Amino acid sequence: MRTYRYFLLLFWVGQPYPTFSTPLSKRTSGFPAKKRALELSGNSKNELNRSKRSWMWNQFFLLEEYTGSDYQYVGKLHSDQDRGDGSLKYILSGDGAGDLFIINENTGDIQATKRLDREEKPVYILRAQAINRRTGRPVEPESEFIIKIHDINDNEPIFTKDVYTATVPEMSDVGTFVVQVTATDADDPTYGNSAKVVYSILQGQPYFSVESETGIIKTALLNMDRENREQYQVVIQAKDMGGQMGGLSGTTTVNITLTDVNDNPPRFPQSTYQFKTPESSPPGTPIGRIKASDADVGENAAIEYSITDGEGLDMFDVITDQETQEGIITVKKFLDFEKKKVYTLKVEASNPHVEPRFLYLGPFKDSATVRIVVEDVDEPPVFSKLAYVLQIREDAQINTTIGSVTAQDPDAARNPVKYSVDRHTDMDRIFNIDSGNGSIFTSKLLDRETLLWHNITVIATEINNPKQSSRVPLYIKVLDVNDNAPEFAEFYETFVCEKAKADQLIQTLRAVDKDDPYSGHQFSFSLAPEAVSGSNFTIQDNKDNTAGILTRKNGYNRHEMSTYLLPVVISDNDYPVQSSTGTVTVRVCACDHHGNMQSCHAEALIHPTGLSTGALVAILLCIVILLVTVVLFAALRRQRKKEPLIISKEDIRDNIVSYNDEGGGEEDTQAFDIGTLRNPEAIEDNKLRRDIVPEALFLPRRTPTARDNTDVRDFINQRLKENDTDPTAPPYDSLATYAYEGTGSVADSLSSLESVTTDGDQDYDYLSDWGPRFKKLADMYGGVDSDKDS
Repeated sequence: MRTYRYFLLLFWVGQPYPTFSTPLSKRTSGFPAKKRALELSGNSKNELNRSKRSWMWNQFFLLEEYTGSDYQYVGKLHSDQDRGDGSLKYILSGDGAGDLFIINENTGDIQATKRLDREEKPVYILRAQAINRRTGRPVEPESEFIIKIHDINDNEPIFTKDVYTATVPEMSDVGTFVVQVTATDADDPTYGNSAKVVYSILQGQPYFSVESETGIIKTALLNMDRENREQYQVVIQAKDMGGQMGGLSGTTTVNITLTDVNDNPPRFPQSTYQFKTPESSPPGTPIGRIKASDADVGENAAIEYSITDGEGLDMFDVITDQETQEGIITVKKFLDFEKKKVYTLKVEASNPHVEPRFLYLGPFKDSATVRIVVEDVDEPPVFSKLAYVLQIREDAQINTTIGSVTAQDPDAARNPVKYSVDRHTDMDRIFNIDSGNGSIFTSKLLDRETLLWHNITVIATEINNPKQSSRVPLYIKVLDVNDNAPEFAEFYETFVCEKAKADQLIQTLRAVDKDDPYSGHQFSFSLAPEAVSGSNFTIQDNKDNTAGILTRKNGYNRHEMSTYLLPVVISDNDYPVQSSTGTVTVRVCACDHHGNMQSCHAEALIHPTGLSTGALVAILLCIVILLVTVVLFAALRRQRKKEPLIISKEDIRDNIVSYNDEGGGEEDTQAFDIGTLRNPEAIEDNKLRRDIVPEALFLPRRTPTARDNTDVRDFINQRLKENDTDPTAPPYDSLATYAYEGTGSVADSLSSLESVTTDGDQDYDYLSDWGPRFKKLADMYGGVDSDKDS
């Protein structure tokens, strides 16, 4: 290592004559200025005027990274007052004074005690002063100076990243920007070339280049193909001192990846493909897969498949599997081996995303030939129609042939077929089929009015292979035959007023017919032959499938004839003619002058002649309710008879269960339960009531003999005697008064009312010993005693 030594000396010169200070010359080299003597000037030799003293330095320079064994000399401070006799003392203060920088207080020599680094601190500001040792007073004002650390090239350039990552599209032009790298140097950029960085490429040529001043990396080779090489590692060097010899350097690695562009068309690995599929494959069945390879990746490698030509354009289809980029050949329509056995297709693979600048490389598509062979399978019989529709008259006899169905084996073997009816569709076995020729015939009589359409299924099965069968729907329509006579649309019951006029319309008749003639219904109405002569009414046919009943005379008498039964014949005009006779009931009623019915001989027309089911149910329900009411009333009467005689709320008397028991007084808790007397509801249900007559006789319950107590016995006997002689007392043994306390107990009375008379004999001092709860009582009674004593 080279060592630089600079000795910076700066002297202060003082003269006993007037002087003029001259400012220091401006430094350009960075080294200290030479010392300059100050001259004195004055008006005369006898009169001496001294000018203001000042320090004669501006700044010191010190080289960084000093490696010597001694302290590094910085410079010297000197005052013009210093006579060399040691009377002055130099003092240094400011940045690093006493630590990094020390001064000889006698000579003013400044030295650096440590190795300095400009990158840590480039400038130190210090202050110097000269004082008189004896007085301690400054002989010169304090002055400030600067120590600058001179830079040396001790820091190599450092890149902002250890590893850079960049991408650039493949096939890019020369000079395409890739990435910019940046390195920094901690040295002083204003001093020399220590911080001037120059970039160069150490690894990565001839593919990439770098600009020496900016660090921009660019492509240097034309048509770099990602499919040949995708990754590149480039090493960039940054060197200071402008790249000159002796400069320090640093390196970084740049990983460059070529991104894909669509510069490769899809290609089939083979020109012809062949697949097989059975003729029974339904539409949508995949047959096989084909795949074209594409050297690109991502969406640039996306492929679309299509059928462009061939014999099976309408029989097959191709779809693209987006995950595997394969073309899947599928069946589009039903195949038939007997019709066509082989199909040839032309399938094309193309890129949906094409870059125009690479079209010069050729079309971005490829085609291949696909040959599909249809395999024969044993197929079920095929009917000549998808569905059959037959017709038959409803009056057809049993075993009448309706029609036939036809099915045959589509295979080349032409196996024979037998026919049958699916009995799940013909549960009543109305139809049957000839198993050999497929003729359909009836096995039961038909009725169109019961069922118009019969939907059955016919099965055709190969005789040699019963597993091969097929079904076809058969719709049989039953044709109408005029086999039903017309009849009234409803039951007609009308009335005629007694004062009706002749030819007065009293009712309009309508008819219905279950048959359905092709030309529509045409009904005719007339009176029955037996009723034509002597009838009081006539029938007028309106020729529109309706007829009217007209009166034939003036006035009717309900007392002579209250009801007329009018037979009407209804006929249709179909073949064969069907007719029926219906009866119309006409009642003679009294009417008002507006013709409104008021009353008839029997009952109003709004009610039927007999009782309906609803009326009967209502009558029966009323009878049941009446019976239930009677039963409940009888039960309440019986319950009322059993009520006790004592029902008054004010009567406090109660019943006793057993009155011949003798108690033992208050001390006897076993002989008698006084709670029973005070709460009669607590008596068990199985105990006898003595205020009513018992319904059944039971043996009396024996109770243990209680201890004799004359007091209680005398009380009960007295009360019993009083109630026996009282004519107003209720029957059966009852006590009027039962609350008896007795004469007293061994505990005497606990009442405080009697303590007034014996107050003087009582001592209540013990109350104060019972605690704070009895303090009030102790104060009350204890205070009385103290008052008496006083």
